[in-house]
Amino acid sequence: MKTEILSMLRSTSDYVSGQSICKKFGVSRTAVWKIINQLKEEGYEIEAVQKKGYRLLEIGEVISESELKSRMKTKWLAREIYYYDEIDSTNTRAKQHAEEGCPQGALVVSNMQKAGKGSRGRGWQSPSGAAVYMSLVLRPKFLPNKASMVTLIMALAVAKAIEETTELSCQIKWPNDVIINKRKVCGILTEMSGEQDYIQYIVIGVGINVKEQTFPDDIRQKATSLEEEVREINRKEVPKRAYLIERTMYYFEEYYELFEEKESLAFLKEEYNQYLVNKEKEVKVLGTSYGYTGICHGINENGELLVETEKNTLEKVCSGEVSVRGIYGYV
Repeated sequence: MKTEILSMLRSTSDYVSGQSICKKFGVSRTAVWKIINQLKEEGYEIEAVQKKGYRLLEIGEVISESELKSRMKTKWLAREIYYYDEIDSTNTRAKQHAEEGCPQGALVVSNMQKAGKGSRGRGWQSPSGAAVYMSLVLRPKFLPNKASMVTLIMALAVAKAIEETTELSCQIKWPNDVIINKRKVCGILTEMSGEQDYIQYIVIGVGINVKEQTFPDDIRQKATSLEEEVREINRKEVPKRAYLIERTMYYFEEYYELFEEKESLAFLKEEYNQYLVNKEKEVKVLGTSYGYTGICHGINENGELLVETEKNTLEKVCSGEVSVRGIYGYV
């Protein structure tokens, strides 16, 4: 009921009468008063005026299950939300929920991670209150060889959400890094459980640097945060994390439904390639036992990166244990 009352307050700039809340949910005025106080304790500024009711004023940086659910505008995605103030890893917990039978579209969000996961077994710095840490559970019907494409869909959804909420310009470093001004602001880790011809579930983990002020020495030169970047364009504040999550889920649902229908990225290829930071530039392709340089021509309908080598051959680079970077560094 707390989520529904919060949604009512958020849906109008006017007062919502206590009587209308009581009538809608069939509860007493005392029960409503208790929930209003709970919301105030969570950080919401709510004005109470006799004979008028309650009005939601300034909303601070609140991230909770009720806040997230009351914001969601999706049809089915992120309608089941598991929120944790502190967690080992949202991907680890999302896989646990998936094994226990949580529905398609379930979302795990945390305020802090103690063992955040990055690509290739790396850790992901996850201080409290500084970033978006979330993992999404999908139960697709398409074959496992198409699973990697959802990473590209999420990267585009994140880029669109950041641009909408900050006025910053994003690019994508194939396949799963969202960057601003040539520095990484978001990483995505996709993990799958299934058989050769069947996917049990996919978990997509997303980490967006929002308020970080410092980074470890090994990534300081190639990492950034939204707060650092908005400061450069004289914006006063970064978007609230719950709003950024809601917008990301909105765009992902839109793209993912089309992908499920078509099982191809042909519909997305042109838009994704417009964001690609290395398109028509020279790149290095580094595998575990090989490497070569070439010109990046964007992705194809399977999400593979097309690289024209010095020998005039067109290589289709699959995501996985392959790193693609700029000829002089990260991008």
